Amino acid sequence: MTNPLPSTADRLKQKLPHPLKRLADLAQNYWWCWADGRLSLFRDINPDEWHRCNHNPVSMLESASYERLTQLAINPAYIQQVKSLAEQFDHYMAGQNTWASQAAPQLSKEHPVAYFCAEFGIHESLPIYSGGLGVLAGDHLKSASDLGIPLVGIGLLYRQGYFRQRLNRHGWQEDYYVDSPFENMPLELVQSQGRPLTVEVEIRQRVIRAQVWQVRVGRVNLYLLDTNREDNDPIDRWLTGHLYGGNQDTRIAQEVLLGIGGVRVLEALRLSPSVYHLNEGHAAFALLELARLEVQRTGKSFYDIEASVRDRCVFTTHTPVPAGHDAFSPDLMDSNFAHYWPQMGLSREQFLAIGARRVGDPWEPFSMTVLALRLCRTANGVSELHGQVSRKMWSILYPQHELENVPIGHITNGVHTRTWTAPLMADLYTQYLGEDWANYLNNSGWDKVDQIPAEELWWRHQVLKDRLVAFTRSQLKQARQDRGEDPGSIAAAEQLLDPKALTIGFARRFSSYKRGNLLLHNPERALQIFGNSQRPVQILFAGKAHPADEEGKRIIQRLIEWCRNSAVRHRIAFIENYDMFTARKLVQGVDVWLNNPRRPLEASGTSGQKVCFNGGINCSVLDGWWCEGYQVGPDGKGLNGWAIGEDAHTSNQELQDKIDAESLYRLLEQEIIPLYYDQDANGVPHGWVQKMKASIRTNAPAFNTDRMLADYVAQLYLRKATTGLQPVSAGFPS
Repeated sequence: MTNPLPSTADRLKQKLPHPLKRLADLAQNYWWCWADGRLSLFRDINPDEWHRCNHNPVSMLESASYERLTQLAINPAYIQQVKSLAEQFDHYMAGQNTWASQAAPQLSKEHPVAYFCAEFGIHESLPIYSGGLGVLAGDHLKSASDLGIPLVGIGLLYRQGYFRQRLNRHGWQEDYYVDSPFENMPLELVQSQGRPLTVEVEIRQRVIRAQVWQVRVGRVNLYLLDTNREDNDPIDRWLTGHLYGGNQDTRIAQEVLLGIGGVRVLEALRLSPSVYHLNEGHAAFALLELARLEVQRTGKSFYDIEASVRDRCVFTTHTPVPAGHDAFSPDLMDSNFAHYWPQMGLSREQFLAIGARRVGDPWEPFSMTVLALRLCRTANGVSELHGQVSRKMWSILYPQHELENVPIGHITNGVHTRTWTAPLMADLYTQYLGEDWANYLNNSGWDKVDQIPAEELWWRHQVLKDRLVAFTRSQLKQARQDRGEDPGSIAAAEQLLDPKALTIGFARRFSSYKRGNLLLHNPERALQIFGNSQRPVQILFAGKAHPADEEGKRIIQRLIEWCRNSAVRHRIAFIENYDMFTARKLVQGVDVWLNNPRRPLEASGTSGQKVCFNGGINCSVLDGWWCEGYQVGPDGKGLNGWAIGEDAHTSNQELQDKIDAESLYRLLEQEIIPLYYDQDANGVPHGWVQKMKASIRTNAPAFNTDRMLADYVAQLYLRKATTGLQPVSAGFPS
């Protein structure tokens, strides 16, 4: 590929004074957002503008006045900071002796892993994510880069991303959208012979052209398809307008673009992946395109090349919630694929059978998960429990297997250590664990956490909590101003919360199964806990409900009503428009991270893992990753956190809610609050700090994406496992 047009980095370098020119290279690669020394590099140019541009380094440099840049260009300390980070970057990018070069030499730049996902959460300045799936995908790319795994990401570039959230005076969520200025963001249009590289995909019986953008994530490239081109029909230009927006017609169109268009992008880039990794079923149409290409290349039938397609593909499923598995009606499949199945040498019935749970039912929806399970050599859930749940969910596809032998395994999720660990904590780890602390994948390295003086760990945690309280006050004050509340209410935001009080965090998507209002199950009991002036407890909420989820919005509204109760309104806050920036503040500053979904609907969950690296302690239902993370001490109580409801489980949801709420109240009243407020004369709660250390020591080595990627390489990318499925042609002549 050639790119004769000046890049954004070249354009910025023309503006920047000589000592600062390397800022352009750093701004164009998201490596900076997890690098040591990143804290103030771009922010110090203009802190107010840094906030306004959503921490976008390209926009920051574009808007900076030449006068301000020349001031920095004569500041020896700032020049040295730029030089030091640029040297780190060059060393990182040039590294040859990586983990992957030794562990997986079969993978190469010419034959990389192709990682497909509908969303990627790299950084808040690239708002093409909605929540856990996207952030996990972003962390996946970052660890692939750190480990030197040859990998390319494939996704869609959504002009307005996921919706923005604001709450009206009645506490009701309102959704709105904002255009992203791609030309002033850390991404580039891929060029071919001086023009944007495009691929064509037939969708809705029209040919749609998608251009391709490149995002650099350390050593990894992420390629994003964008249909907002003048040569497309106006309705097709909006195909990449919103993430998870629109109806089923929009959803299938986006997934055709992601899967089929994504494979065509790789072809256009002349990449021949050794493995295609489908991160959730949204991209499963890629399997059909691989099959079509193989049929055309070899002249063989679909059933003859089926095994060769399966041999190159792996699949990760991310949810046990049935609604999370996309399935499309036969009519929708007809309107989008009537031209396509003849190219695969299939009849309509044979084609639809590939995605059918029950082959032969003319009304059976075409399931993306079934398609992925049928045409991938191996599949996995994202925690041990989720693997068990997935085997039960999809056992209908494997009638020849006993339930425990259904070939769906698990690789438990993790988080990218350097992204989510506060620099203040990272500095502490460097002092006591060594400079290479982020690469420790065994307990021996993390056992050194016990050597950290309690006072040292505690004051750093308190500083991070002070920052969280200050951030929350600022956010609530701005939200109240935007709603036009009275001056007294706006001024009161500056006095909310107490930096010394026990602080709980709850932040995630507001879906009913996540039970965001479980704390209110017994309002009187909740008031006793949060209205106690002797041992104050406060809680911060954040998260969005899907625009179509009315019940999720009602849960948020009930929380807002509780926030306005005079007895607790200074102890409770809801932070609007949850994003990765807010997430970092929360996971780095809270004392306790609360998670109380209905079992077993939490596939993994990663927010609690982020808390561990910052000294926070989990209080969670035994679901998802916490089943593996939670440990019991010699006294029979939680060693490294708390388990809500323990193993009590019933299919009666109302009864389960009561059991879990009572368990949560008891834990707060009898264990969590007393332990926190058992402090010495200097305000250090030594028993609490011991539990903080246990949380770090036991969870950090296991629940990180370096370990996760090592598992993917060993179990999926290199191992030639099979699905054990019967041929999909069953019931039809081949």
